[in-house]
Amino acid sequence: MAALLQTTIAGSLPKPEWLCTPGVLWAPWLLDGEALAEGKRDAVRLALFDQEHAGIDIVTDGEQTRRHFVTTLIENLDGVDFEHRQTVRIRNRYDAAVPVVVGPVARRHPVFADDARFLRRETQRKVKYTLPGPMTMVDTLYDAHYKSREKLAAVFAEILNQEALAIEAAGVDVIQFDEPAFNVYFDEVRDWGIATLERAAQGLKCTTAVHICYGYGIKANIEWKKTLGSEWRQYENTFPLLARSKIAQVSLECANSHVPLELIGLLTGKDVLVGAIDVATDRVETPEEVAATIRAATKYVPAERVYPCTNCGMVPLKREVARGKLEALAAGAALVRRELS
Repeated sequence: MAALLQTTIAGSLPKPEWLCTPGVLWAPWLLDGEALAEGKRDAVRLALFDQEHAGIDIVTDGEQTRRHFVTTLIENLDGVDFEHRQTVRIRNRYDAAVPVVVGPVARRHPVFADDARFLRRETQRKVKYTLPGPMTMVDTLYDAHYKSREKLAAVFAEILNQEALAIEAAGVDVIQFDEPAFNVYFDEVRDWGIATLERAAQGLKCTTAVHICYGYGIKANIEWKKTLGSEWRQYENTFPLLARSKIAQVSLECANSHVPLELIGLLTGKDVLVGAIDVATDRVETPEEVAATIRAATKYVPAERVYPCTNCGMVPLKREVARGKLEALAAGAALVRRELS
């Protein structure tokens, strides 16, 4: 029987300052050629070292080989113009200059399979690999070709499925699709979002997960949260739909938020990756604070289905802060694990 309360992270970790400018999303690489390739591999090794030494059970590559969790995949697809960008509203929250879909989108070759194989070779622990979800990919582009979010999402779902199957063949244990857009476009989630997510995961035999959150700890997200009132009930729209889906795990935000924890009881039959680390602050949680979040979650989800996690990715944080939060996550989970056993 697997140990209770296995810890993991949403996906990303800060990158070393010799690889790119720290704390900046879409930061350009500071190396090139073979030096960049080797630098990425070294950064993955450091991300694994930090997770393993902190006591994280299911580790990731920290997304060290990607400039951005969505656009790195899109950069390797046909039909998308990165030179002539358009400004769009991202998740109804902030404006960004994004690539333009100018023709049929297609995958030329596996994008992350080699990185997944490297990750698998470098650790003996269970590994999770993250991919953007179809709806979030659509929401990070200007579509001048399909002119239909649903049609473009369906194309991305097929591409993601090809990519996920190649990553699974590399030996990963969990593939997670990141869908922060699920917390915004509720009608679309109902009408086609769940279906395209399931299409992206079709045929996978490894554990499947979806990450839904309130975003990185960046100014636009923090300001948006201030408009949500005393209770953040966005999950109430999506959880019943996900409970009926074929996705096995749901990763969500809980720590230091206004999410009513009883909402996670709507995820009947699913593993719940309980965000017990706030990524929107540099303050490192105490193990007892982490334990309190986990204990609260076990009132609504059986302990054997709870996986203590981070609220979201930690790429904007300082590395020493992220390391401290990893240690707090593992220590807090250990406290509750001892109580339960």
